[in-house]
Amino acid sequence: MNRDLITYTGPAIDDPEILAKLPTALTALLEQTNGFIQFKGGLHVRGACLAPAWHSLRDAWVGPNAFHRLYPEVEQDDIPFGEDCLGDQFLLREGEVWRLFCETGELESLELSFKKFMKEAADDPMEVLGFEALLEFQRDGGKLEPGQLLAASPPFCTEEAEDGVTVTAVGTEDRRRFLADYAAKLREGEDD
Repeated sequence: MNRDLITYTGPAIDDPEILAKLPTALTALLEQTNGFIQFKGGLHVRGACLAPAWHSLRDAWVGPNAFHRLYPEVEQDDIPFGEDCLGDQFLLREGEVWRLFCETGELESLELSFKKFMKEAADDPMEVLGFEALLEFQRDGGKLEPGQLLAASPPFCTEEAEDGVTVTAVGTEDRRRFLADYAAKLREGEDD
């Protein structure tokens, strides 16, 4: 991990109970640095802490707004260890990293272990994390603060997005709630 590219470091570990439930590689990383934001918002790895809620692995994994409660595709044992700048989630499922595309609720295996994912994200963040929207936001003078994600209008999964999108910084919890509601509406539309 290139510490020069870290723009936020989580607080001290105050949730050892959740830490004890994690795979060895993730535990080792969090014991070094209890979660962080890297690439000026391109990657957020959650920590074993109770607060702030947007950084808490417990909140994302077992809390009232846990991803398995918001997306039927996510299993209760999936560990939502991180997210990209737009709020798409990185989950650990049976030792493998999966990406949850939160606009649609689609889940895709990256066919990488946690260690391999972290190495590839460090070696080629643009390819692995895909933060073109973040670079455009930064070119326009924007800066993501800790606790913020980018919101795309219109959502990237729409036909209207082909004509371009506008991205703005919003609170992480607001973005996560919007994405979960949007994906739920898409699922309801598929059921009709």
